[in-house]
Amino acid sequence: MSLGVPVDALATVVLVIVLAGAVNGIAGFGFAVVGTTVLATVLDPASAVVFMILPILAVNLALVRELSGEELRTCGRRFAPLLVAAAVGTVAGMALLDWLPDAPLRLLLGVVSLGFVLTAQRVRPLPTLSRAADRCFVETPLAMAGVGAVSGLLFGATNVGVQIVAFVRSCDLSHGLFVGVVAMVFVGINGLRIGVAGALGLYPSLDLAFASAAAAIPAVAGVAVGARLRGRVTERLRRGVVLGLLTVIGARLLLAGAGVV
Repeated sequence: MSLGVPVDALATVVLVIVLAGAVNGIAGFGFAVVGTTVLATVLDPASAVVFMILPILAVNLALVRELSGEELRTCGRRFAPLLVAAAVGTVAGMALLDWLPDAPLRLLLGVVSLGFVLTAQRVRPLPTLSRAADRCFVETPLAMAGVGAVSGLLFGATNVGVQIVAFVRSCDLSHGLFVGVVAMVFVGINGLRIGVAGALGLYPSLDLAFASAAAAIPAVAGVAVGARLRGRVTERLRRGVVLGLLTVIGARLLLAGAGVV
C-alpha cells in the first residue's frame, strides 16, 4: 500500500482535502466521508482510509474548541460509553482494513456514502432510533455502547462515522454543541487510530505518513473557511451541497467496485 499519486495529481488531492474541510466547517460533519470517498476514486481504498487519519484528527481538534471547558467535561461524561465503545470497535475495524480487497472496499465505501445520504434525508432512519427516543432509551449507557461499537467497526475500516453523527444529532443539541460533541468523539477515536495504524503496519512507508501529516494543514484551512461561512449558509443549502456531493461520490464508488468504470 503506497500513496500512488503522480506529482501532477497532488494538487487534486490538496483540493479534495480543502473542500472536505470546508464542508465540515460549514455542516459540522462530512470531512471524513467526503475526503475518503473522493480520494478512494484516485487511490486504492485502503490507502485513502489511512491517509485521512491525521487530517481527520487535525480537523476535529480545530472544531472541538467550539466546546467550552465546562461543556467538554460535561459532554465527555455524558457520551463516555459512546466514545469507549467506538474506540474498541474502531480497533477491530482497522484490523480488517488491510485484509479487505480493493473492489469490496470500494463497494463498501459507496454503500455507506449513499447510506449516509439516506439517513440524513430520513428516508431510512437509523434502525429503531426513533422508537428508542420515544422510550427515553437513546442516551442510556447500553444504547450508546451498542451504537458506538457498531459505528466504530465501520469507521475503523472506512472512515465513515455515519451512525455516530446520526446518534449525536438525535440528542437535541444546538448546532454549535452538536459540532463540538461530534468533534470530541472523533478526536478521541483518531488519536487512538494513529497508534493502532502504526502497530498494524498500515503506514508501510514514511512517504504516506508524511503526506498524511502535511494534509492536515489544508484540511484545517478548509475548516476555517467553512466555519466563517457557516452563519451565512442556510441549513437547507448545507444539506443539499453535502448530500448531493455524497450521492455522486457514492454512485461512482459503487460503479468502480462493480468494475463498471
